[in-house]
Amino acid sequence: MSVSDEKAEKDGGLYETIKVIVQALALALIVRTLLFQPFNIPSGSMKDTLLIGDYLFVSKFSYGYSRYSFPYGLAPIEGRLFASEPTRGDIAVFKLPRDNSTDYIKRVIGLPGDRIQMIDGVVHINDEPVQREQIDDYIEQTPFGGVQRVARYRETLPNGVSYQTLDLTERGQWDNTRVYEVPEGHYFMMGDNRDNSIDSRVLPAVGFVPFENFVGRAEILFFSVEEGQSAWMFWKWPWTVRWDRLFNTL
Repeated sequence: MSVSDEKAEKDGGLYETIKVIVQALALALIVRTLLFQPFNIPSGSMKDTLLIGDYLFVSKFSYGYSRYSFPYGLAPIEGRLFASEPTRGDIAVFKLPRDNSTDYIKRVIGLPGDRIQMIDGVVHINDEPVQREQIDDYIEQTPFGGVQRVARYRETLPNGVSYQTLDLTERGQWDNTRVYEVPEGHYFMMGDNRDNSIDSRVLPAVGFVPFENFVGRAEILFFSVEEGQSAWMFWKWPWTVRWDRLFNTL
């Protein structure tokens, strides 16, 4: 083989390698933008439905596509394409209205036109209390090795969606609120960890979320590690992975 033939073969191999990498990146971008995007949970505002260290897939097609469906909101889209409205009880990822860049994940509680109010820790929708029953306590370890018991409730929305909430204290800051009237085209979002969640109850911080700001619906937990552990440390997985949470649907 001549020197020129050897160089041509090397150049051809390099081209094929670059082409495969570019194709893989393009496919990953398409999947992430149009189908499913991975997210991890950095806070405890959705305990015990979602825990710090959970990794989940969010379906991008569930609510259709807005400019926030695309990286950095660069797509020149007004409103939503192929829109499908959120359902009460969905767990959804959305862009924080005050900066349109920070991702939040909360549960859809109020729909456009609803009246939402908290009275003694109970959600009221259109002046009717949401069904709520106390179940077994949520038990977690404190940073100092102790045990903390937190009151846990099963809440059932008017459409039958049921889930668990935590109540850290009987007199939480947002256990009694004004009446929130949800504007058209907006939604009222709340965390399941009711006394440890900055959500639509806090108008200056979150407030009502425009439909355009929805990124997608949380679908399935695909990985979970103990709080404070790193997912990339695979040699620790036998002890740090929360195996019972893997592949749980939401």
